[in-house]
Amino acid sequence: MLQLTGQIRYYAWGSLTAIPELIGTAPTGEPQAEYWLGAYPQAPATVDGIGLDQALVSHPEWVGDSVHDAFGDRFPVLMKILAADHPLSLQAHPNREQAEQGFADENRAKISLDDPTRVYRDDWPKPELLVALTQFDGLCGFRDPAATVDLFRGLGVGDSLDTVIGPLSKRKGPAALAEVFLDILSLDRPDHVDEVVRLAYNHYEDDTDLGLFARTAVDLNRCFPHDPSILAALLLNRIHLEPGQGLFLPTRTLHSYLGGVGIEVMACSDNVLRGGLTSKHISVDELIRVVDFTPSQVAPVATEVDGGFVRYVTPTPEFAVWRGELSSDPVPVPRTDSCRIALVVDGEAQLCHGETTLDLTMGQAVLIPFGEDATATGSATIFLCSPGV
Repeated sequence: MLQLTGQIRYYAWGSLTAIPELIGTAPTGEPQAEYWLGAYPQAPATVDGIGLDQALVSHPEWVGDSVHDAFGDRFPVLMKILAADHPLSLQAHPNREQAEQGFADENRAKISLDDPTRVYRDDWPKPELLVALTQFDGLCGFRDPAATVDLFRGLGVGDSLDTVIGPLSKRKGPAALAEVFLDILSLDRPDHVDEVVRLAYNHYEDDTDLGLFARTAVDLNRCFPHDPSILAALLLNRIHLEPGQGLFLPTRTLHSYLGGVGIEVMACSDNVLRGGLTSKHISVDELIRVVDFTPSQVAPVATEVDGGFVRYVTPTPEFAVWRGELSSDPVPVPRTDSCRIALVVDGEAQLCHGETTLDLTMGQAVLIPFGEDATATGSATIFLCSPGV
């Protein structure tokens, strides 16, 4: 077992205090949005001062043959602490085929990796799982078009908005949503969103689906005043997570995190296609190619008991995730065909392997190499991730 130190990522939507409180550091006055614990080359965690990406190449025996066979030299999973005090942009992530094609196309076009118009930073997919540590809110996937029309009508919008949302009534399913989404991205005046926000104030306190819809509009307008892409956000399902609940985001799913602190586990990629609520580059053509406009419902991800841990049931080969609520009774750490990353998010834990014991406090993480059996005790909440193959 080896102590693992992550890297802080500074983005404007981050929290000033949440990550420092979790990892035991002093606030810097800057918003700290993410704490990366993985082997992504641009921000790898470190083991004994060495980047985890390089350490795993130097010690392939830590990883395991099945992961090398499936993914080559890239360790496929990235764990993060995510702390959002401000809504993130509307965004989606590509599947493997889309990422490989997009990355190759931009390389052929000689677009630099640091070019702000670059979409694909690597050739990997990026499915995600977010597990709430605090109450957490987000937007995920497209709501049924008929339900969205009813919500807009419930606000009392006038006929002028029909020029934007009309296709939701006249066409069905993905075609309607794709057309409306494209139309919203082309809006260059705030008139329509200002009307929706003005009417939404009348229902802000309602304890109904319409009230939640209204609060989404008003709260987004406070962060992104007069931004027409607020209308795009209102096409999506809203979900609330209590601590311990998880949200699985398949590739191609348009989404946004609205606020809260959580553990995010994903494939080891930094591919983000933005679709609104941002001043950054939006590649409309790529969005239409990547995003799945099929209406869906959203709910917390299923879990199953795995020994003394709870496993979040996800279909991805890139990662698997467990949560353990430890006590004084030792429980085996789930064993996989690869190394595992363990992170303590509350309390104090002891991990034991043979004659070796590591005492971990909140915010500390370890790498457990392939083949090492470990047990966990303490009074703590611990998250574990590993490749999913």
